Amino acid sequence: MNYRKKSIRNAELQGKKVLLRVDFNVPLDKKTNAITSDVRIRAALPTVQYLLDQGCALIVCSHLGKPKGEVVPALSLAPVAERFAELLGKSVLFAADTIGEDAKAKAAALRGGEVLLLENTRFDKREEKNDPEFSKALASLAEVYVSDAFGAVHRAHASTAGVADYLPAYCGFLVEKELTAIGGAIEDPKRPLVAVLGGAKIADKLAVIENLLSKADTLIIGGGMAYTFLKAQGYEIGTSLLDETKLDYCREMLQKAGDRIVLPVDHIVADRYDAEAQTRIVANDAIPADWMGLDIGPESAAKFAEIVKNAGTVVWNGPMGVFEFEKFAGGTKAVAEAMAACAGVTVIGGGDSASAIEQLGLEDKVTHVSTGGGASLEFMEGKELPGVACLLDQ
Repeated sequence: MNYRKKSIRNAELQGKKVLLRVDFNVPLDKKTNAITSDVRIRAALPTVQYLLDQGCALIVCSHLGKPKGEVVPALSLAPVAERFAELLGKSVLFAADTIGEDAKAKAAALRGGEVLLLENTRFDKREEKNDPEFSKALASLAEVYVSDAFGAVHRAHASTAGVADYLPAYCGFLVEKELTAIGGAIEDPKRPLVAVLGGAKIADKLAVIENLLSKADTLIIGGGMAYTFLKAQGYEIGTSLLDETKLDYCREMLQKAGDRIVLPVDHIVADRYDAEAQTRIVANDAIPADWMGLDIGPESAAKFAEIVKNAGTVVWNGPMGVFEFEKFAGGTKAVAEAMAACAGVTVIGGGDSASAIEQLGLEDKVTHVSTGGGASLEFMEGKELPGVACLLDQ
């Protein structure tokens, strides 16, 4: 996939009517339905402000939750419009539909410097089907399309991809930053390129492992997925996570990669999956048959940290252990601190790794923290992302 796309910096936008796709899929309190974090709204503000400074009339759209093509009042973007207006410091009009009479009338009347937020795109079942009629109707509201919802670019939906069939399409600053950081790290890295993969399931990372093995100098594997690799090498792994269907795959990868794949050499094992479980530190060949590995051990943490610190470029996706339990957070913390101490380019690929780096307060010490878990993972797999492929090439 070509990740070098034209951004709003390269576009002639003065006074244009712009359809801006953002990711306002904010977390909501289950009882009160109040917004519990406005990080995603804040992330869109630089692009919004730039477009307003160009005198654009701004028609903003997003999904919220999974209404599955039905109008679900609890998933209305109306409260988001209020928070958006507060953060932007100016009034935001709200349309009660996406391509209906209210949206059409308000979009038609919109003047330069004004902002309109459309209702949840997923209230219409045609959105997720990437229906051409829906895409065309949405595109007809504006003259230019701007994508700034990186968390949704791996979806081929009407508002993320379909509209680009009818309008010139550019990326906003957030998507531009993601493409430059992740694309640059993997396709044009400062060497050595080190990839750190963790998390529970090996099945989730198969394509990532294959893609990164063709590009990385070192591939560190930790977390629950490491135990299938260790089992493939003949070690007893006790009751640790295991994907028996992937043992042959792991043997093949180990054979292909040689010493470029680095696995843990010791572990913090527990007698049960519990925050208060009994623990021991054991080497690879000493995991008890009825215990489970829940974190990498101190020797592995030091080894991984040393490799990370000396890298030219590091890409990290997935924790080294069950980091939500304090007893099993040490490995993830060691990698996060090594990322912060690395003088090279350091990219966190969203999801749990992003949560870990933010919990530790180290997000300002790394080059880039991705805003899209699923999108960044698919990007790292080398997949074509529909919401990126549709944008104009540089």
